[in-house]
Amino acid sequence: MKRFLIFVTCLIFLSAGFICLAFRFDNRKTLEIGASAPDFSLPGVDGKTYTLQSFKDAKVLAVVFMCNHCPTSQAYEDRVIKLTSDYAAKGVSVVAINPNNPASLRLDELGYSDVGDSFEEMKIRAMDAHFNFPYLYDGETEIASNKYGPVCTPHIFIFDKDRKLRYQGRIDDMENPKKTPHSQDARNAIDALLAGKEVPVATTKVFGCSIKWAEKSVWIDKAKIQWAKEPVKLDTIDAKGLAEIVKNHSDKLRLINVWATWCGPCVEEFPDFVTMNRMYRDRGFEFVSVSADDPEHKDKALKFLQRNQASGPNYIFNTDDKYKLIEAIDPKWEGALPYTILVEPEGKVVYAHQGIIDPDSLKKIIFDDPMIGRIYK
Repeated sequence: MKRFLIFVTCLIFLSAGFICLAFRFDNRKTLEIGASAPDFSLPGVDGKTYTLQSFKDAKVLAVVFMCNHCPTSQAYEDRVIKLTSDYAAKGVSVVAINPNNPASLRLDELGYSDVGDSFEEMKIRAMDAHFNFPYLYDGETEIASNKYGPVCTPHIFIFDKDRKLRYQGRIDDMENPKKTPHSQDARNAIDALLAGKEVPVATTKVFGCSIKWAEKSVWIDKAKIQWAKEPVKLDTIDAKGLAEIVKNHSDKLRLINVWATWCGPCVEEFPDFVTMNRMYRDRGFEFVSVSADDPEHKDKALKFLQRNQASGPNYIFNTDDKYKLIEAIDPKWEGALPYTILVEPEGKVVYAHQGIIDPDSLKKIIFDDPMIGRIYK
């Protein structure tokens, strides 16, 4: 019963876009202190395949289980980079492994990232963040991850020269990268091993996003059922109403897309907006669609929105005077569809684009905005 309650609690937090304190509620076991390092053969983002033997010359080996999407993992990226550079000359090797199966990652768990946890997306993150350590993918089979038994991301395992586990747990005790940790647990363990001493604290608890094991893919199916049940409606709006939407007197970052059923690029890109809405809507984000179809074609526009499960605010302009629509949305807009703007509260436009969007670039702009941010707040 206790495990069930913990599981439900974690699901509630995850569905709200939050990270979950990592409890062990599956049957996996975390590698025990004194155990030998399990071998692995995993592809790295640099095109190489890495095994335990790849680090045979290291006096100390640190294996960090981390991923792209988790805000806690992202909060530790710079610290793992610095850990790598600070200890490289001392014979310490650091390797990171992504244990997550991308098929088990819900869209509403991507609210803190512009990329998911696939191998190709790992390459993007490694390049953008300038990783100086091997970043390996284990999401396909999870063989290595099952042997090590990480509880969450990040979770670090530190081995001595004989590849016996001497420390496992957190990197330090401060998730917020802007604050100073009170206990540098991973560094303390490494320093002790380099000095030939016992590790002062061999095991600590961890905090972060739960591992997205392959069997969790059932969550995706449940999410799809839930989204399909959300009501979709289309309201009529006039120029004054549109102007108010652009002024954005809400406390949310608002993405506005003007589209039409007869516009090929609009139809092609619209699912990307639905995806972004599901990713970020629990984080103070709102997607608003505005149909430029003639009012007499409202039913056709509504059917399109229903097919795309666009459950957010949807509007159709109340006249066929498209020039009034243009002026109400953005006087700088030349009039071609689709047209997309991103507006902070009180009307500050931080992105405006005429034509089809680059969804990856737009997602970066969204989560890099101060209203959102990649780190959990």
